[in-house]
Amino acid sequence: MAAAAWVLALVCVPAGAQEARPAPPAAVEAPSDAAARRATTRAELEAIQHDVELGRERQAEIRREIDALERDRTRVAERLVESATRTRALEAALTAGEARIDGLDGRAAVIRASLSARRGVLADVLAALQRIGRKPPPAILVRPEDARGAVRSAILVGALLPGLRAEAETLLADLEALEALKATAAGERDRYRAEAGDLASERTRLELLIEERRRSKSDQERRLADESRRTAESAQKAAGLEELIGRLDREAVVRPPPPEAEKKLAALGDAGRLQPAFAFAEARGKLPQPVGGPVVRHWGEDDGFGAPSRGVTFAARTDARVSSPCDGWVIFLGPFRSYGKLLIINGGGGYHVVLAGLARIDVEAGQFVLAGEPVGTMGGGGPAATTTAAGPERSALYVEFRKDNTSIDPSPWWASTRDEKVRG
Repeated sequence: MAAAAWVLALVCVPAGAQEARPAPPAAVEAPSDAAARRATTRAELEAIQHDVELGRERQAEIRREIDALERDRTRVAERLVESATRTRALEAALTAGEARIDGLDGRAAVIRASLSARRGVLADVLAALQRIGRKPPPAILVRPEDARGAVRSAILVGALLPGLRAEAETLLADLEALEALKATAAGERDRYRAEAGDLASERTRLELLIEERRRSKSDQERRLADESRRTAESAQKAAGLEELIGRLDREAVVRPPPPEAEKKLAALGDAGRLQPAFAFAEARGKLPQPVGGPVVRHWGEDDGFGAPSRGVTFAARTDARVSSPCDGWVIFLGPFRSYGKLLIINGGGGYHVVLAGLARIDVEAGQFVLAGEPVGTMGGGGPAATTTAAGPERSALYVEFRKDNTSIDPSPWWASTRDEKVRG
């Protein structure tokens, strides 16, 4: 039975006596085993991301690309929106890849459990081969394909009794399925590594563009500093979000755009605009979602504290880039009450967009931002009221739309995603 021991080791089952073989139970992965497997898979995928580093030549190439913009605000804004869009797509692709790999690993674990439950059949098959003089040396059984070949040989040469033959055919199907899953998982991991490299490149470009945006507005620094001080003072005085937005609106200083910019406000495609391309009320079905993750708590659903949610919660990657859903002016940024780091954008016409749960904010008070322009980055966790909705492996981004300081359902404003279009 030496050959049997090699095959048993192959499927991670200790070799042992098989005097009585009861009917195998249905193969089910234990919850603790599933959790451990997911943790192992996630650690492996995180290691892949950390291993992907841009070479010096690629970094220099991206830097030259950004330097060529020559602090042109319109061109910088265009590249920012384009890069943020690509980054969101790549982040979504990585998330989908992680789900596929986890699913493949889970299916492989179930098959291994099934093989373990029928280890006696495996021993009987090899014993039958030995009886007819087919004694494959242990060395050829160290790979799954060799184990599969041994079982197939036993079936083809008729070495098995009818009852054992049916079990052996099921065993063969499991071994073939396991091999197919391993090949598919290997391909998914290669794809994941390539996408992680693309994302690292795009994030480098995005960070350099954000830095270029900071440099290009040095002439506005004094005004933006004044805005920051004003919003900080307002936050200290306000008791709640409604009062904060009302106070900021009352204190807002209306600044008309320079004459040369007024001619550029009509088209949404003009990245140099300094006012919204169209009224917020007309933007239904046109606004991009701020992150690529799914909505895990909708407007009006229980917020976890027995009250209806005034906004929506997205489950984002812990390092996801966050983009502005609309054109508008940043009227507040910074920590506020239980919201954590808060960003409020005035979309005009009495509309405001609230983003909460960011780890880093890359814009300044008083700054005009475009729909799709990056405004910050997610980190671990999020506001206490929303973290649990995102799950343990995602960050929670809370988004609230307000009209005349009253929360409204944002779902009619989102542009349809590709997945929604496919679903019809």
